[in-house]
Amino acid sequence: MKVVFIALRLILGGFMIYGGIQKFQKPIPSPIEVVEKAEKFKAPEKESTLQKILYISGAKQTGYFWEVLGICELLFGLLLVFQGTGFIGALFLLPITLHIFLFHLFLESDEMGELLQTGGLFAVNILLVLKERSKWKHLLWIKPI
Repeated sequence: MKVVFIALRLILGGFMIYGGIQKFQKPIPSPIEVVEKAEKFKAPEKESTLQKILYISGAKQTGYFWEVLGICELLFGLLLVFQGTGFIGALFLLPITLHIFLFHLFLESDEMGELLQTGGLFAVNILLVLKERSKWKHLLWIKPI
């Protein structure tokens, strides 16, 4: 069973490292480019595509959020891959994997493959945190005096 959890840590960590690196691969588009791209999807039947474009482009246009997300994915993925820091990496990645899953659930629900993949990564993340519940369960339950 220990080998299974090591494999799950490596898989989730690998996905996060890859995703973090990808955030820095392409230059951030200018606001004009975003508006021009969005104009192509104004038709009502393309509303879901427009929502995705505006959401991700908005995160990039802040000038910091996209990069911070990439750094966090990269750093927490590395923490997850290393044996001694796996738990803290899994704990810090939990809100990020939840966000990725919810993005796909609400904005790309028609992409079943990606929805299953991101749901699986979120489930793996939850399993990794629950595996170490002895380290944090005392924070949730108060012992009677």
